[in-house]
Amino acid sequence: MPETRPNVLLVCTDQQFADAVGARCSDLETPAMDRIAADGIRFERAYCTQPKCTPSRASMLTGRMPHALAREDEAPIPDSIRDETLGQLFREAGYHCGFGGKWHLGGGMAIPRDEEYGHGFERVAGFDDTALADGCIKFLREDREDPFLLLANFDNPHNICEWARNETLPWGPVEEVPTADCPNLPANFPIPPFEPDAVKLRARDNSPMQQASDEEWRQYRHAYYRLIERVDREVGRILGALAETGHAENTIVVFTSDHGDGHGAHKLQQKWTLYEESARVPFILRGPGIESGIESDALVSTGLDLLPTLCEYADIVPPDGIRGHSVRPIAAGDEPGDWREYVVTQTDKTGGRMIRTDRYKYNAYKWRRPREQLFDMAEDQGEMVNLAVESAHKHVLEAHREHLLEWCIETDDLYREHYAHPGIPSIPGLSPAEVRAAMDE
Repeated sequence: MPETRPNVLLVCTDQQFADAVGARCSDLETPAMDRIAADGIRFERAYCTQPKCTPSRASMLTGRMPHALAREDEAPIPDSIRDETLGQLFREAGYHCGFGGKWHLGGGMAIPRDEEYGHGFERVAGFDDTALADGCIKFLREDREDPFLLLANFDNPHNICEWARNETLPWGPVEEVPTADCPNLPANFPIPPFEPDAVKLRARDNSPMQQASDEEWRQYRHAYYRLIERVDREVGRILGALAETGHAENTIVVFTSDHGDGHGAHKLQQKWTLYEESARVPFILRGPGIESGIESDALVSTGLDLLPTLCEYADIVPPDGIRGHSVRPIAAGDEPGDWREYVVTQTDKTGGRMIRTDRYKYNAYKWRRPREQLFDMAEDQGEMVNLAVESAHKHVLEAHREHLLEWCIETDDLYREHYAHPGIPSIPGLSPAEVRAAMDE
């Protein structure tokens, strides 16, 4: 195997939605994140597999959907595939693998200390945003002959959760400013008509911001952006060390997040829903063989596509049976070709599934009514008009229902037990054949 294999630096934040970067928003400044995009490719339609920390992170390390990894009260990464995780695959291929920051996959918030190489990784820093960059810089400055894989997982801007609960922020407070100096409310701040009860009862009604005033929502948005800027400064330090040590020219840099944040859209905070702010995340790559300053609208699943992408760059054969696609050809400037028709995001708290096709987004929830949403993402990016209630869009609705049924059957997604069809009673224990028979009637 040639020693020209690239190094890999994966930077992951927690709870940062796709457009929460300076290049997409005038309310914050993120020069480090923007520099990665300017030197590489930004995937504009990248979605997490689940808008929740642990399942999303498990997906990124395994290339598998959360429902294929664990049921309730089970380990997020089963022992049966321990040797097929990102760190183990790269270590066995001769990479020096380091992990710092938020782990949140069993054994605590930081990667366990109880073995020399936890999941293939050397621990370079614990769960501490104030010490993470220092640990990564020390790792980068070490003399080694082997290529490296370094994961830098920041906790912020997740501290917006503590801010909303009026708790002490773990990595330092956010400076308060007059409301007039805070970002304005988003255009999709109102709660949209015909919204599923699952969103209201499981996400909005449980939020500490449920009774927040418009002024408090503006303060929330201000605090959230300041937390992102705090991370960006640390990312800039890591990128500086990458250049200083001479690694920049031969390192694939990936920037992403595990999920987004409601950020006031539809009067929601935190995660758990299938709206864009919660499910769509940044996914940016730069490095050797990657075109610079380009944007792609290919439908990407960060949890499914990250592992096969990094494996291809490192000349590693990915595990059998994973459904993800390597984005390397797209990053090299080639047309996507025979790409996927849709991407899927799932939720557990609100009990839903999302089917995102080229133009539309279909959300289905397993309980209460209304159960469905259909949005024209070309005309309604704020997701304010639910087309599922209009007979004029019945053909589009039916096509997306069929996509979801197909997905459930092909991936053994037990959501099928609840999803026969919103017009057909849900029957617990319904088999795929019985579901399809019901659909065909």
